Amino acid sequence: MIVRNFHDLKDTDRSVSDARWNSVRMLLADDGMGFSFHITTLEAGSEHTFHYKNHFESVYCMSGKGSITDLATGETHQIVPGTMYALNLHDHHTVRAEETLVMACCFNPPVTGTEVHREDGSYAPAAETA
Repeated sequence: MIVRNFHDLKDTDRSVSDARWNSVRMLLADDGMGFSFHITTLEAGSEHTFHYKNHFESVYCMSGKGSITDLATGETHQIVPGTMYALNLHDHHTVRAEETLVMACCFNPPVTGTEVHREDGSYAPAAETA
């Protein structure tokens, strides 16, 4: 059994930050679960474009308000508490945080914890980050 507390991890190397977001990686690849689990916070007023070409991601909004735009179709969906979205087609997307968004995120394959977003908004395949 793995038991971890978000508050114990937020000041460790499992807490990764970039331009106006922070991700606390509660489960990583080396935990052997087959997915990684993160609590990600996007600052109010921020905009983020990602394209996870090598990963699938599902996201559940715990608090805040924002939107996600599918850059292939231009379709925009509102994000409020209770909203889930899944990037099942490696969707190129932009997330906008009108208010601070706190999201629970799962990645498959799991991230290792060393990934950084590449210029195209993706993470490298697991083989490249090992």
